[in-house]
Amino acid sequence: MFPREFWITKIQEAWKLRSIIWLVGVRRIGKTTLVKSLSEDHKSLLYYDCELKRNRDLIESNVEAFWEERKNQIIILDEIHRLENPSEVLKIAADHYPNIKVIATGSSTLAASKKFKDTLSGRKIVIELRPLIEADLHAFAHNKNIKKNLKINAVLEKRFLYGGMPENYLSDELPEYAFEEWIDSYWSKDIQELYELRSKFAFQKFMELLFIQSGGIFEASKFAADCKVSSPTISNFLHVLEETFVVDVLRPYYKYKNSEIVSAPKVYAFDTGLACYLKGWSSLRNEDLGILWEHFVLNELKAQLQDKADILYWRDKKKREIDFVIKKKRSQTAIAIETKWQAKNFNSDNLRAFRDLHPEGENFLIANDIQETYTKNYDDLKVKFISLRECISQITLASSPISDCN
Repeated sequence: MFPREFWITKIQEAWKLRSIIWLVGVRRIGKTTLVKSLSEDHKSLLYYDCELKRNRDLIESNVEAFWEERKNQIIILDEIHRLENPSEVLKIAADHYPNIKVIATGSSTLAASKKFKDTLSGRKIVIELRPLIEADLHAFAHNKNIKKNLKINAVLEKRFLYGGMPENYLSDELPEYAFEEWIDSYWSKDIQELYELRSKFAFQKFMELLFIQSGGIFEASKFAADCKVSSPTISNFLHVLEETFVVDVLRPYYKYKNSEIVSAPKVYAFDTGLACYLKGWSSLRNEDLGILWEHFVLNELKAQLQDKADILYWRDKKKREIDFVIKKKRSQTAIAIETKWQAKNFNSDNLRAFRDLHPEGENFLIANDIQETYTKNYDDLKVKFISLRECISQITLASSPISDCN
């Protein structure tokens, strides 16, 4: 077990604001391992796997008695959607036993399960556990399965190809069998339990095609023929993938409908390893690193910001594009972020086009080979060339504390 201190700290900060934490993330992302690791600091932690009938019976036979007997303790309810009425169980804890700290885990949003009712508003904080971020890679650096002499680029390339699910990343060999097993498990344990989808072939075919073009503009009509379903069905499939955290859907940032893209989203696979597997890549070429770095940067932004800001993208009708646009809550300015594996590949033309329409906000170029921050001027356009870690620090410094998610 390797401590993921970034996430442990985020949980501890959340508990200062609410007694109920809803820890979400895809299957096998490490939720159970993470919550069990809290026992190293909290001796009063009690863990209940709700997939086990005896634990469901224990909790549901008398909910008030269950909480009454566990005052001032930390309670982990893993896979809580397996309970008959999980909302009521958590509501009772929040309203009547505020000294009990609770973490409930699941592989989907609350709205994805018909068992959840809108009774937890203002009572919980949602934390999405993401695939391995920079801080996790540092924590795993001394693992026996990671060669001690690997340079940072080699560590990142392994993270790109093996992905960010902890067991896969720590594997000695490319975990192709684990990728296939994850796809089957996702269908049987998440999709069939939560959604009334009939066509396994169409859904899995769509996910495969979507991952192959990960990072691209989504148009439902382009997938319908290959998947042998209608465009509305494709749009529903995308909604399911988003609710179960299997894709990140970025909406466009715009103010001028005549010149900017206003509706078509960009869609990113949650895991670079699974995307590489579905693309048929068993090794990486130099030309593959840029798009995979873009995925890694997005994952880091999502992990760090959670719900404190909207992560969008920008594209105009001349196909000029900005990778990420950060719009903080209650802010009128937009932070523009471009990503490059190497800083020398940056071209300022897209940023110039963006700032001609949206002049207020900082401009960042995040490249893997930048060690120290510096600024370059392109006439009156200022761009900070910055490392991922430093960019995150600057963006999050002015952000508000972690907020409650309804």
